[in-house]
Amino acid sequence: MRVYKTEQIRNVALVGHQGCGKTSLVEALLFNTGAINRMGKVEDGTTVSDWQEDEKERGISLSTSLIPLEYNDHKINMLDAPGYTDFQGEVKNAIRVADAVIVVVDAVAGVEVGTELAWEYAKVYQQPIIVVINKMDRENADFDRTLNQLRELYDDHKFIPVMLPIGKEANFKGVVNVLTRKAYYNEGKDRSDLPAEMSDVVEEAHLALVEAAAEADDQLIEKYFAEEELTPDEVRMGMRKAARNHELNTVPVFVTSGTKNIGTIPLMEALIVYTSSPDVRRVGIQRDGSDEIDYLRPPQTDDGPLAVYVFKTTNDKYVGTINYFRIFSGHVESGGTYHNVDTQTDERFNSLMVMRGKETFPVEKLHAGDIGVVAKLSNTKTGNSFVKKGNNFHILKPQFPEPLYAVALTPRTQADSTKMGSVLTSLCDADPTLRWRQDPDTRQILLEGMGEAHVSLAISRAQQLGVGIDTEMPKVPYKETVTKEAEATYRHKKQSGGAGQFGEVSLRVLPNHGEGYVYETQIVGGAISSSFLPSIDKGIQGVLKDGVLAGFPIVDVKVVVFDGKEHPVDSKDIAFQIAGREAFKEAFLSASPVLMEPIMDVKITVPESMMGDIMGDLNTRRGRVQGMDTVANRSVVKAQVPLAEMLRYGNDLRSMTGGRGIYEMTFSHYERVPGHLQEEIIKRHKAELEAAQ
Repeated sequence: MRVYKTEQIRNVALVGHQGCGKTSLVEALLFNTGAINRMGKVEDGTTVSDWQEDEKERGISLSTSLIPLEYNDHKINMLDAPGYTDFQGEVKNAIRVADAVIVVVDAVAGVEVGTELAWEYAKVYQQPIIVVINKMDRENADFDRTLNQLRELYDDHKFIPVMLPIGKEANFKGVVNVLTRKAYYNEGKDRSDLPAEMSDVVEEAHLALVEAAAEADDQLIEKYFAEEELTPDEVRMGMRKAARNHELNTVPVFVTSGTKNIGTIPLMEALIVYTSSPDVRRVGIQRDGSDEIDYLRPPQTDDGPLAVYVFKTTNDKYVGTINYFRIFSGHVESGGTYHNVDTQTDERFNSLMVMRGKETFPVEKLHAGDIGVVAKLSNTKTGNSFVKKGNNFHILKPQFPEPLYAVALTPRTQADSTKMGSVLTSLCDADPTLRWRQDPDTRQILLEGMGEAHVSLAISRAQQLGVGIDTEMPKVPYKETVTKEAEATYRHKKQSGGAGQFGEVSLRVLPNHGEGYVYETQIVGGAISSSFLPSIDKGIQGVLKDGVLAGFPIVDVKVVVFDGKEHPVDSKDIAFQIAGREAFKEAFLSASPVLMEPIMDVKITVPESMMGDIMGDLNTRRGRVQGMDTVANRSVVKAQVPLAEMLRYGNDLRSMTGGRGIYEMTFSHYERVPGHLQEEIIKRHKAELEAAQ
């Protein structure tokens, strides 16, 4: 593959809901450029984008594929992002490094949750948007219905059809260019006159196109208001300005069938015309020691300050680490050494490449604006920036959502245990929406992600890297505390022929809400020597982490030691540790102990028609609704729900809404567990202890 200069490059993120046909559309574009001689199929596992074994098995895209298209002396770096909502991190990173966003909408299903998420991310990163209404060949496909849905949902945008469909469903056979009023059949190579029956609808669309073009340029709008006719070249120029300027909210609309390869060449031509070259990008950065956002301002050239952002990392058991990067400014060369400002290390780019799916093409140099790949970097991960040494700024990273789904991990063998930590760390370094940690409250190793598919994919990749892992449901991190004051006295006495052990402790346990564990002594008259008071504290703290009720940590208690006895010979450290521990247990059980459970703030977004089902389901989960709102044709409910009821909510929500619902979840506070549930938890804990013995 040849190397392209900055002005010949276009970077676009291809996004949309799962199943809208992005991957099949990419196959058609590749076929039209001659990169492949036969179009692959998702169901056969033969597409260029979905090349990983996990993707072939599941039949869905699981990560962003880099697909460079060479067409009309330009290179279009197509970032085919997954539509499954578990992989929002991949979508965000793809949009972060693109210069335009192509939102693909299913002509049958219309606007779906993945459409809205992609749209939201595009607006956050101030990206111009192009809409492609795909699958026009399918039964029940409707261009007008889908276009009207978009207009209703985003009524502050102007949706301007640039292409209109000729026929629909099985009769979809081509598109009409609204500007030239010419018909393009099949992929778009065969061109002829406009079908007579479409003249009225095309004239109406042509008028809207001309108006949108005129509004993008002061001179054109003056000419338009003077009732002078705009030339085709002026309309083209105006629409280019409109499409490239995200502030104008003008959205060109195209129509295709990826699987039938209809309308795809006009789309490819538009990707060159309606998207900007990368040199005009304003790049958000943050300088060391400052919270303020600054910018590298255009034009971005080879001679500009080096600014390279790593947006994706993969781990291959044969190749090792592969980093995908976007050059926002400057250039990189094979064999060059570049400074990673995040790790403060220098990395040598020995294996500089561009990739098309899994196919690699070595290159000697990549210019400003291009997207490339480098293998075997030692200290680089997703989100890192390369700059010139001494330029201590970082390219702004996306804000990623909190994990929603977790599993507890157990290594199968000692060898797996040794490797598991480093492998999980490498996977989480590659994917910012994936995390692993040791939970001190439940003593489980947790792997957390955006959903079941996301987490199971990570486990699959860990196993491919040679780590055997078993999984189970994570435990809820309950906590134990007391609700009233209680006292207890415990005497520890042990005589076994030689030196004995003796210690007696009287103490009081009190609630200490929000203040953690506090230890005090009120010993008078020297009943217990000061040297033994830390021993009592040590004995109590040994109980705190294991709990008394159900094996969970004890929090928010105050302990006051007010009396006791000691023996001049037999009293020693261990005796007072044991006496303090047992006195605390007795007092704790007498102080009306309770279990506390984590409560989560939950925000659920679903189609309005499904709101009743969601509300009913929240009631069964002990949820308390905090507020409701309507955004376009979607309902948003905010609630507080116990974590115990939300562990597998993503699966249930997907089932209830057919994949059209999404949710966010963050920790709020701890609350008392209802009595009947507390009894069940304690009973279950006792059964586990008996089974272990």
